[in-house]
Amino acid sequence: MTEQDDQNPVPGSGDAALRAAAERAESTRGRNLPQFDDMPIPGDTANLRQGPNLDDACLALLPLVGVWRGQGEVVYPTIEPRKFGQQVTFAHDGRAFLYYEARAWLLDDDGNVIRPAAREVGWWRPRADDTVEVLLTHATGVMEIFYGSPRTQTSWEFQTDAVVRTESAKDVQAAKRLYGLVNNGDLAYVEERAMVGQELQPHTSALLHRIVG
Repeated sequence: MTEQDDQNPVPGSGDAALRAAAERAESTRGRNLPQFDDMPIPGDTANLRQGPNLDDACLALLPLVGVWRGQGEVVYPTIEPRKFGQQVTFAHDGRAFLYYEARAWLLDDDGNVIRPAAREVGWWRPRADDTVEVLLTHATGVMEIFYGSPRTQTSWEFQTDAVVRTESAKDVQAAKRLYGLVNNGDLAYVEERAMVGQELQPHTSALLHRIVG
């Protein structure tokens, strides 16, 4: 997703992305998150064909539900550009929010895994006015509250309203994220960050393929 694509969307491109995602899901429809059969309450599902029904409040986020895996790049003035692999999970338990988890690993130039990297978990909470609250906690000691909304039926944009850091965490001031399904049904995102004395600017981007749901 380039800036030009975002400013000049292709007519019907959202429908095309949804169709492509549905077609790609034919090969992943039988997969889901591991389940504990002895849980006394519904477990999380990342597959809309299994488990509890998606709450109506989450319908604007429906295309995100699943597990996505792919590669991206991290760039910033204070670090060397690096490539990374990542798995992102959007799941639900039938209530009016999505569970979110992202795990990353650094890659060398040949695509080999170097070591585990960033981790974050959180909740996406749609509201009655079509806004979405996103609460994220990072393993690095940073907690963020984003507010945003769907831009189209297949894209969502968020910006931080508050950032809280532990004493040992990096200086993070603000962040902005844009997620969207591209025309082949994959999930792409870009993130901007203001941290360690730098202004808000591109930080990470990735293209992820559906592997569950």
